[in-house]
Amino acid sequence: MKKITIDEVEFELKEYHDFQWIHTYGNVFCVFDQTGSGCIGFGVENRDKRYFIKVAGVNTLEAEIDPEESVKILKEAVKRYEILKHPNLVTILEHFPVGRLYAAVFDWVEGECLYDHWNFDYYKKNPLIKSPARRFKELPVWKKIRTVDVLFSFLELTAEKNYVAVDFYDGSIIYDFDLDAAMICDIDFFREKPAFNDIGKDFWGSKRLKAPEEYILHESIDERTNVYTFGALLFHFFGNFTEQEIKMIYKNNCFSPCSLNQWELNQKAYKVLLKAVACNRTERYQTLKEFRSDWNMAISEI
Repeated sequence: MKKITIDEVEFELKEYHDFQWIHTYGNVFCVFDQTGSGCIGFGVENRDKRYFIKVAGVNTLEAEIDPEESVKILKEAVKRYEILKHPNLVTILEHFPVGRLYAAVFDWVEGECLYDHWNFDYYKKNPLIKSPARRFKELPVWKKIRTVDVLFSFLELTAEKNYVAVDFYDGSIIYDFDLDAAMICDIDFFREKPAFNDIGKDFWGSKRLKAPEEYILHESIDERTNVYTFGALLFHFFGNFTEQEIKMIYKNNCFSPCSLNQWELNQKAYKVLLKAVACNRTERYQTLKEFRSDWNMAISEI
């Protein structure tokens, strides 16, 4: 483990890397080093602009893949940010190799990640400080519904462009609580169709949201998979789960909806999501457009 400091910001990696080249863009004001992707993220600013710079191949402490695979994934991912360009997707500016590393430069987006796992211990030690997830949870219903509409719009575009959203979860979303605006910040594992589960039970994604086929080797990953994942995410947006229920989801490798009496919206919206998260994909909405249509009809009465 190596402690590295740049512009008075300290972070840790498994091995030392020289990041002085980042000063081409400005000074580092924050670092995101606790990632499983093998990438490290830098917030960089100069007199005129802020950037987010993602660097692959650095072997983070929590890396779930080796550095070479991390570089390969980011190299393949950069084109997705261009193909899936959307008003609520972070804008990629450029990308390039840095020795055996690879860097991608994005416009900086103000806000907070809705699943900032690197701060979980901090919240436990300071229970009076609300996490972004908790703050989002406590927003008025109409603000969360507006965020859902943004996410539907992006996921529909993803389907139209012949892609599937892989590893899409609340950690992929940045929310600006001052402007009440949501942005998608991470689509590195999205795949062009046809796509398949080539890993097995450890396929990319949060166990809180994964569809059954995302645990089965060689199963197709398609738009109906995204219907399930998004439906599960909306259960977390508008439903309440006990800590024990979340533990059971992880233990059983199977998402389970909250009960109706722990649901924030009406019964029609609840039934729409039950269809979205049907275990048998033939019983789900077959497209995100169908899902969105029934969702909008259900919430129109709220």
